[in-house]
Amino acid sequence: MKENNENLIAQNRKARHDYFIKETVEAGMALTGTEIKSVRARRITLKDGYVQIINGSAFLENVHINEYKQGNRYNHDPLRSRRLLLHKKEIRRLAKAQEERGITIIPLKVYLKHGFAKVLIGVAQGKKQYDKRETIKKRDQDRELRRKYKF
Repeated sequence: MKENNENLIAQNRKARHDYFIKETVEAGMALTGTEIKSVRARRITLKDGYVQIINGSAFLENVHINEYKQGNRYNHDPLRSRRLLLHKKEIRRLAKAQEERGITIIPLKVYLKHGFAKVLIGVAQGKKQYDKRETIKKRDQDRELRRKYKF
């Protein structure tokens, strides 16, 4: 999946450092008027967010969308849970994956696609400290090889 960088709103950069991403799914978000205006203004933080499956519905929890400056009394709660728009089959697959031990579902990116806010969620398994060190070591080795054999 490729999207333009100007459509990318927010990215969870620590996700690939802290987790092994097994699978990704694109989902829509049910947002209020002031929320979508704040998202378009890039006022969203995915850092501590996660997805929770409740009664056959997926909800995005703990994602902070700042209040819209001109929203006055119609503003939203910045940390409210937001419903994700997914097919039933996708929700069932995610719920089954979430039941496994050590698996969590996290938001990776938020972007605009055809004017709608979409979130890329990932089924993730947490890394141990030695896994993180291994990943850093491998990345540094690849970088050195590319420098050495640059054409």
